Amino acid sequence: MDNPQQDARYAPPQANVADVTEVTEGPQLATRTRRFFAVMLDAVFQSLVLWLVSVLTPYNPWAAQGADAWSFNPLSMAIGALIFVLLNGYLLATRGQTMGKVLLKIRIARPSGEAVSLTRLALRYGTGFVAGLILAVIWIYSLIDCLLIFRKSRRCLHDEIADTIVVKA
Repeated sequence: MDNPQQDARYAPPQANVADVTEVTEGPQLATRTRRFFAVMLDAVFQSLVLWLVSVLTPYNPWAAQGADAWSFNPLSMAIGALIFVLLNGYLLATRGQTMGKVLLKIRIARPSGEAVSLTRLALRYGTGFVAGLILAVIWIYSLIDCLLIFRKSRRCLHDEIADTIVVKA
């Protein structure tokens, strides 16, 4: 141990990272918090309309229908999809936003930042609606979908399927 070069072998590596900066070119990704609250706002709006439907019509989406987790439930999904499209269809088609995304100033875009097509929107939302036809499947899909947002890319499963991102508006 007389030689100082031998001792340096055991020293921790030294690295200078002062030149590493956050990439600011291209579209800025929306925060996870904004995305979460936009989804929650959309759920509140959807629930309010479903409540109105249950008050004004004989259909009650919250009534127990004797179905288990593996039952096929196309009527509820069709009504839910119709209400979603009535609430958000125009905004999605013209601006890439739902009502919650408008309020929180975020939008859906392609990874390049360009506007998203109706086909990609149909893939993005349609996958969840199809998975929702069977309750147990939507539970699994939703779990995987929401956990993927914790990756560096902040892209959920529906973003990967439709090749979209959510950016600041």
